[in-house]
Amino acid sequence: MTIYRATVLDITDDSPFPAAALRADEDAGVRVVDGVVTERGAYTTVRTAHPGDAVVDLRPGLLLPGLVDTHVHFPQVRIIGGLGMPLLQWLDECALPEEARLASVDYARDVAADFVRGLAAAGTTTALVFGSHFAPAVDVLFEEVTRVGLRVTAGLVVSDRSLPEALLTTPERSYAEASLLAERWHRPDARTRYAVTPRFSYSAGDDLLDACHRVLKDVPGSWFTSHLNENPAEIAAVGSRFPTAHHYLDTYDRHGLVGATSVFAHNVHPTDDELELLGRSGAAVSHCPSSNSALGSGLFPLRRHLDHGVRVALGSDVGAGTGFSLLKEGLQAYFVQQLLDEDGTSLTAADLLHLATCSGAAALGLGEVVGNLSVGKAFDAVWLRPRAGEPFDVGLRHATSPEQALAKAFALATPADIGGVWVAGDRIRADRVKADPVAGDLAAGC
Repeated sequence: MTIYRATVLDITDDSPFPAAALRADEDAGVRVVDGVVTERGAYTTVRTAHPGDAVVDLRPGLLLPGLVDTHVHFPQVRIIGGLGMPLLQWLDECALPEEARLASVDYARDVAADFVRGLAAAGTTTALVFGSHFAPAVDVLFEEVTRVGLRVTAGLVVSDRSLPEALLTTPERSYAEASLLAERWHRPDARTRYAVTPRFSYSAGDDLLDACHRVLKDVPGSWFTSHLNENPAEIAAVGSRFPTAHHYLDTYDRHGLVGATSVFAHNVHPTDDELELLGRSGAAVSHCPSSNSALGSGLFPLRRHLDHGVRVALGSDVGAGTGFSLLKEGLQAYFVQQLLDEDGTSLTAADLLHLATCSGAAALGLGEVVGNLSVGKAFDAVWLRPRAGEPFDVGLRHATSPEQALAKAFALATPADIGGVWVAGDRIRADRVKADPVAGDLAAGC
């Protein structure tokens, strides 16, 4: 039994979005037993009730719930920074050549170490991960995730057209490989789950999407994720491949792939019919603001999503994004909404925390397990400990309210300010996360 003493900031499960209400407890005591929060209150009260418990003092700084990333690509960690290209060109020149290299299990294992290290260092404790086109690479991803202890939902990425030959599969092979991966790694009551993952319908024909539906049906508790409406050229290309579809989302819906266990990345250019279907079905959208800006894809119309009842969370994307930090993604989401007129939504720091924690947990069906530090939830937590004299330290010391302190965290904190990360009460220690085993290959370019 352990009591964590800290300033705790989080969002309650019933808080609205936007206009989220920040729950702030200064000098709080959070008691954790077997990885679960059992008490939370004033430190002196909790300590008096349990004088024999160990105490972990996390002052100064802020204790936040573990961050939840709802869209991040495992094979792309080494190509972050391929700027100056729109989506389809970036895929051809940067992403797809790198993803083909994961045919080598040794290379995939090294990339998995880089990737998981990046997630943990950024305070991400739960993620919906786009896996690899190669089943052995997905295996080594799950092995590394399990070794380090993060919560990850991921799966085999499948395509059967429009990509390099090395990245293509068949409906029969995709079903067989996905089924074996799910048998090994789908553990809904533990920390790893399987996600059915067609890359996007641009690269997936009807028979392959039918195979995806079969996996989703045959693996109870599995999730579905893919891309949607990221870029105008991509949308036009999808329309040409599915001439009878009503819209991009219909290419998935006609195969039974749109529902409450679906998360679609981006959705920068939706139609009203698509938003109505997303809201009615309970599907969620992962907003990836840094990626959308870096590729020039557009500005996310949050207001239109909310007006249609669509659930929205945050994704870092990687490598079209600019890093793993969901604090940075929250700040970028704030910027995007500030630049929009009728489609924009004014966001507070509490709203950004909502997007990065409980919104993501709800989108992944994990709202009863993680998302805040309420009694009964797993102790998934991130301790922000500012470095002395750095801007975040100066800002935090001069914050006059918890709301200001949280705003400083989103504006100024970086992974270097993360002093500790816990998943289900287990501290993710630096010595459990491998250092980069292979230096970046500069000759590989993007």
